[in-house]
Amino acid sequence: MKFDKDVQLSRRRFLQAGSALVVSFTLTSPALAMTVAAPGAAGQAKSLDPKGLDAYLALHADGRVTVYTGKVDLGTGNMTALAQIVAEEMEVPFDQITMVQGDTALTVDQGVTFGSLSIQVAGVTLRQAGATAREALKRRAASEFGVPVEQIGVKDGRAFATGAPAKSLPYATLLHDRILELPLDTKVALKNPRQYTVVGESIRREDIPGKVTGESTYMHDIRVPGMLHARVIRPAALGARLISVDEASIGDLKDVRVLRKGNFLAVVARKEWTAVKAARQLKVQWSDWSGLPEQAKVYDALRALEVVDKSVMAATGNIEQGLAAPGAQTLKARYAWPAQTHGSIGPSCAIAEYKEGRMTLWSATQGPHLTRKQIAAMLKLPVDRVRLIYAEGAGCYGRNGHEDATADAALLAMELGVPIRVQWMRHDEHGWDPKGPPVVNELTGAIDSQGRIVAWRHETWEPYRINPSADVPLLADELLRGSTIIEELSNPGSVEKNAAPTYVVPNVSAVVNKTKTTFFRASWLRGPGRLQNTFANESFIDEMAALAGIDPIELRLRHLDDARGIAVLKAAAAKAGWQSRAPGSQHKAVGDIATGRGVAYVRYDGDRTYVAAIADVEVNRKTGAIRLAKFTIAHDCGLVVNPDGVVNQIEGQVVQTLSRTLHEELGFSRSAITSLDWASYKLLRFPEVPKIDVVLLNQPDKPAWGAGEPACSVVPSAVAGAVYDAIGVRLRTVPFKAADVLAALNS
Repeated sequence: MKFDKDVQLSRRRFLQAGSALVVSFTLTSPALAMTVAAPGAAGQAKSLDPKGLDAYLALHADGRVTVYTGKVDLGTGNMTALAQIVAEEMEVPFDQITMVQGDTALTVDQGVTFGSLSIQVAGVTLRQAGATAREALKRRAASEFGVPVEQIGVKDGRAFATGAPAKSLPYATLLHDRILELPLDTKVALKNPRQYTVVGESIRREDIPGKVTGESTYMHDIRVPGMLHARVIRPAALGARLISVDEASIGDLKDVRVLRKGNFLAVVARKEWTAVKAARQLKVQWSDWSGLPEQAKVYDALRALEVVDKSVMAATGNIEQGLAAPGAQTLKARYAWPAQTHGSIGPSCAIAEYKEGRMTLWSATQGPHLTRKQIAAMLKLPVDRVRLIYAEGAGCYGRNGHEDATADAALLAMELGVPIRVQWMRHDEHGWDPKGPPVVNELTGAIDSQGRIVAWRHETWEPYRINPSADVPLLADELLRGSTIIEELSNPGSVEKNAAPTYVVPNVSAVVNKTKTTFFRASWLRGPGRLQNTFANESFIDEMAALAGIDPIELRLRHLDDARGIAVLKAAAAKAGWQSRAPGSQHKAVGDIATGRGVAYVRYDGDRTYVAAIADVEVNRKTGAIRLAKFTIAHDCGLVVNPDGVVNQIEGQVVQTLSRTLHEELGFSRSAITSLDWASYKLLRFPEVPKIDVVLLNQPDKPAWGAGEPACSVVPSAVAGAVYDAIGVRLRTVPFKAADVLAALNS
């Protein structure tokens, strides 16, 4: 399998590249399809009709297959898995697959790459495409060989008649320049999973060696002839307005231009270092603004925000009667999650070129088609006059700064009529990428004398989804209109999942209060809502177990009736060598170091991937520092396409979420973000990375679900339970800072 690495490849050049294209699959007419062409012929535009097979596949004269997907690889390895799916269904060698991803001129819009949905959604379509092509080739072979289609077999890119070895032809030769007009058959017979030879194998990702050696081309490495370099100068406060600009203050710098539109301000130069110096040197006056709450009071301020909608996620039984059940013990707890930044290691970067009424963009956005639409709207251009070409950038785990850097470049390129490269600085990335907003969860519950939970109330405060589409307004567009980001309601929403408990309880109330605003320009950050809600729910059931003196795994099993959920819990316990315990009863210490174990479980979104985890921690009673020694995860995402890829994803989630659990917290004043570097926004360091054991419960006969987010949701509560087990202190506010652990111990 190969990636299309020529990010400047035009549509015509792509159709001309290599040998002739020998087959097209099309629903409508050859005029809309990628047509047969001799080498050097112009060819026609590739179809983007999502109902046509040629929107997703092309077979070349040399037997290679090109697969087109609107999804993109954000460093997760999903392109390898998608290539495996097509290779399996189409019966072609894996190394004959080339992936074209996220180019809006060549790929169908398959939605933003988020929510662990690449395999679950795009994978289904590509599986159907591969199978549709396979069955069409079998029918063609049956006609060519004069035998019933039932006697046609396919393997390694060849069709053959069973029992007649001479009747065998490669796919490309078999078709010999015929054009097949085919719709995508969504009802096509798929290959029996028990016959898989490619899916289920740990095939190495092609992109990894180049990333290790430094040979990979990232968005930051791309250059366009004649491009200029730009830096955008941001407001001094989140709600500030631009009052004046003193261009004379950079009079000593040559070949620099200042562009101002509304509150959008940028400097453009022929050399990048000149642009950096100009941005630092330019004297700018902004209005005062101080509308943020005090950081120490942010959760109370969040609770006081105007609520514009209430989502009832669960309402069974009678919650008040359950809480008042005779003999039951009750518990109340509040959990809080801070605002956090995406913290991409490489600051966002993009290039834009506006020429002859058309805009071409190079971007690391996780939503090429959505970003294209947003920028077309900002520039008042028809969408078909904007092309976005995906290029891999620094990792993003939700909507970070990639889209905003792209909008910066697009605005400047259209204004100046030359290609523009925008490279954010570290203070831009930390200060102005959209944030994962703060969340508060309040729970009340009751457990009876038999150790059964009889009531569960969960109420949370999270942002309301202002716009029904999946976008976050572009920063350049907001500033261009002369508004400020505080005036533009840009809450991400879609954060209510996993608010309801995944356990069987007779009386349940789960309500999500949707606040009209939040304090920062917000977006989704890995596991949005699910992470925070699961932290609260799983910490709470741990606290109920401690209240009743019951082993926390045993209490969970008592309230589960889902066989797959039970299986992952038992698998994690077996792998970790769990020994039954009442929470907080196993305090063990050697000197200042106390050790403990905690558990957590989730069915992600309430309807897909199952995850159970056990954390082994060490807590330094003298310093308050927490170290995760080992993390064990059992994971059931249905059919596993690439086991190594799934394990990579799980390990990455553990490391990143442990960082978010122990260290990460947005710092801010009453007017602006103050955690603008790695000293003020602390991350997990290499010595803190634990040993990670993963157990995959493969389910070949089940649908393939996502693996890029679910495991993150069990990390904080498992760690919190382990800390309680070690030192008897319950941590309810993330991050679990050493100073807070000491304060809790001392209290």
